[in-house]
This record gives sequence, C-alpha cells and structure tokens, in this order.
Amino acid sequence: MGSEDGAKRGNEQRTRLLGHDQIPPPPSPSPSMQHCGDKPADKLLTLPTVLTLGRVAAVPLFVSTFYVDSWWGTTATTSIFIAAAITDWLDGYLARKMRLGSVFGAFLDPVADKLMVAAALVLLCTRPLDVDMFEQAPWLMTVPSIAIIGREITMSAVREWAASQNSKILEAVAVNNLGKWKTAMQMTALTILLATRDSSLGGSDTLIASGVALLYISAGLAIWSLIVYVGKIWKVLIR
Repeated sequence: MGSEDGAKRGNEQRTRLLGHDQIPPPPSPSPSMQHCGDKPADKLLTLPTVLTLGRVAAVPLFVSTFYVDSWWGTTATTSIFIAAAITDWLDGYLARKMRLGSVFGAFLDPVADKLMVAAALVLLCTRPLDVDMFEQAPWLMTVPSIAIIGREITMSAVREWAASQNSKILEAVAVNNLGKWKTAMQMTALTILLATRDSSLGGSDTLIASGVALLYISAGLAIWSLIVYVGKIWKVLIR
C-alpha cells in the first residue's frame, strides 16, 4: 500500500512539473453544431410587443378624447383609432419579417384589438351621431355592436378551450382570410363613423350610411366566421 501511494504521489509531481496540472477546457462546438442549436430567446418585450402594449395604453386616451366636444377631440379620437389599426398590421408584419414573435405578444395582440374595437362600439352606442337615421332607428348601432362583441367573447373562449386540446383542434381555430376581411371591414366602418362626428365634413349623411352598412357587413362576416370555426371543430371532434 505504501509503495502504491508513493508511486501515485510521484506521478502527480511529474505531471505538475510538466505543466499539466490544470484540467484542459472542453472543446468548443463546431460552427455547424452552433448553428443547429442556435435558437432565439423568447424575449418578453420585443418591438412588435411594445407596439401592441401601446395600443392597450391608448384605449383610455381614446375614450377621453371621444367626450371632448370640439373639432380637435373628434380629430384626436379618429387619429388614435387609425394609429391603432396601422400598428395592428405593423406589429404582425414586424413579428414575421424580423422573427420577433413571442408567446406573450401572440397572447396580447388579439386582446389589444378587441379592447379598441369594443371601446369604439360602446362609445358610438352611448353617444349616437346626431342624424335622422339614428333618431328613427336608435337600434342601428346596437345590433351590430352586440353581434361583434358577442362573437369576439365567444371566439376567445373557444380558442382558450382549443389551446388545451390537441393540435388538430388548435389548427381548426387558426385565423383565416374570412377573419381578416371581417377585421378590415370593422376598422374601415368604425373609422368612418368616428370621423363623421365632425359636423364640418361635407356629405356626412352619405358617409354615415356607408359606415353603418360596412359595420353590418363586418357583423355578418363575424357571425359567419364563428360558424365556420365551430364547423371545423365539429369535424375534428366527430372523427
């Protein structure tokens, strides 16, 4: 035993003398391995997410300017809504183009859209435009507003349920072209109805009528898209 311990100590001394008493660093991975294993971090605050947060923060300002009884109040309200509509497109474009998509951003984006649209619909219902059309039929804004908001609440619940199910059901509720057309019609209709609150605009009656017509079309598309989504889910469930 003593001779074996002495031999071990002698080997250790020779190793130190040769300069090999430190553990060599592990070899660095090859460039190909680094490339394959490279995965962007899922950051909480990316540029698209900041734009989306800006839309959420703009909702109180949007509501406040709506009740300002002057030309600049109407201009500010309409400008905020248009800016929200533009950033809604822009944050999605940047997320795809710059690969800055995140789980938090994907959750927040539809929430921001629904908040702004619901706020605009409720505001227009509480203070209808001062034209003969709404005096004769005060329910004109209420009916499509209930349809649109009710559809959004239902779809949010459906998507939350689908997220807890298998991937096929989740694919069935993915956004389709019908939903995109619905959103475009909604944004256009609400922009027209918000802008025509300015009585100085010429031909406002015609613009208001076109805005109401587009709002009803968007409400129809909203209900239709909901039926399509439910139909897709039903097909997956009965298989």
